[in-house]
Amino acid sequence: MMRRIHHVGIVVTRLRDAYRFYRDTLGLPLLKEAVIADQGVRAALLACGDTELELLEPLDATSGAARFLAKRGEGLHHLCFDTPDVTAALAALEAKHVALIDRVPRPGLAGQIAFLHPKACCGVLVELATPADESAAKASPVRLKRLVIGARDVKETSEVFRALFGFPEVMMNGGLRTMLAVGRGALLIAPSDEVGGIEGMVALSLLAEDFPGLMAAFDRAGTKCLRGTAEVTLGPAASHGVHLHISRYE
Repeated sequence: MMRRIHHVGIVVTRLRDAYRFYRDTLGLPLLKEAVIADQGVRAALLACGDTELELLEPLDATSGAARFLAKRGEGLHHLCFDTPDVTAALAALEAKHVALIDRVPRPGLAGQIAFLHPKACCGVLVELATPADESAAKASPVRLKRLVIGARDVKETSEVFRALFGFPEVMMNGGLRTMLAVGRGALLIAPSDEVGGIEGMVALSLLAEDFPGLMAAFDRAGTKCLRGTAEVTLGPAASHGVHLHISRYE
């Protein structure tokens, strides 16, 4: 059982620079920061409603995060689901012959964690985590609404996520896209040719509790963005490699 999107991981060049946007401008509270030696990163978790964003600064040039940064630059790196028993989840997936990176859990910033191989989830690097505590979500001015995933075959990709994790499909008004509910959040799977030809994680959609206040924060910070009446879009240059869409309505 996957209870929610625990966090979305973002590789950044330097945490201190990423903090200026994600913590200071966007207003996400910092929950914890630590060096994760076996991953070769300094990592930070920031609250984003009932989920979190994890910022990863590579410290070891041979680490996976460093190789990602060298090849792709800053941006979306992995997706983590919260499960009550990561050991049982791994056993169930291994019984289905799912490709795993970790066959037993190990300590991580999110608790006891394990990674699936990207080929198991159509190119998306998926982490499972059982948090060390069950503390309530910390208040934040924005929360994650959905993660957009680009797919060559939308039906195939959505069926993989449904089969592995049991996510229900959310009804949409036709079209080629598929929405899967994950707790209060969702995965929006779209044809890759509609999202710049990208396969894998493409963008984050956030909901702002105080939209005028967020716009004022962007003004103070000089954040470049494309504004609408009830929504704003930020390109990768403004948000450390992440396409962000923020709205005031569900």
